[in-house]
Amino acid sequence: MRYFISAVILFFAMSRMSAQDIFLYAKTGNVEAMSTFKKDIDSKNTEGYTPLILAVYHNHYKAARWLLENGAKPDLQDQSGNTALMGASFKGYKEMVSLLISFKADMNAKNYNDATALIYATVFGRTEILKLLLENGADKNIKDSRGNTALQHALMQNNEEAVKLLQGKSVVK
Repeated sequence: MRYFISAVILFFAMSRMSAQDIFLYAKTGNVEAMSTFKKDIDSKNTEGYTPLILAVYHNHYKAARWLLENGAKPDLQDQSGNTALMGASFKGYKEMVSLLISFKADMNAKNYNDATALIYATVFGRTEILKLLLENGADKNIKDSRGNTALQHALMQNNEEAVKLLQGKSVVK
C-alpha cells in the first residue's frame, strides 16, 4: 500500500511538472523540449497564459510556429482577455503578427476592456503592424470600453501616420 501511495504521489508530481515545463519551454523558445508536451499545447498557467501567448510575448518565432503547426488555438485569452495577436501587436513583433494572421488569428477579438489588436497597435505607435492589420481586414470601427476607436486613440496621441492609415489615406515615407 505504501508503494502504491508513493507511486500515485510521484505520478501527480510528474503530471504537474510537465504542465509547468511547457510554459518554461515556450517562454525560452525551446521547441525540442516543448515538443514532448503536445497534450498540454493549449493549457493555461496560473496567469492564464498559454504556451503560444508566452512564445509570442517573448518573441520566439520558431516556438510560436511549432505550436500553431501542432494545433495551438491562436485566439485563447489570458486572464485579461488578451490573445497572442494582441501581445504581438503591442510588443511590436511584425513577423509574429504575420504568423498569427496566417494561422487565422481573429484580428477583431476583444479583451475584457474591449480593446483589439488594432487598438493596441495604435496606442503603442506600431504603425507597421497597424498597416498590416488593416490590410488583412481588421475592423477600425470597433470601440473599446471607453468608447474610443483606433482612430480616436491615434488622434489623442497626435500620431499623424496612424491617423492617415486609419482614415484610409496613403502614407509616404
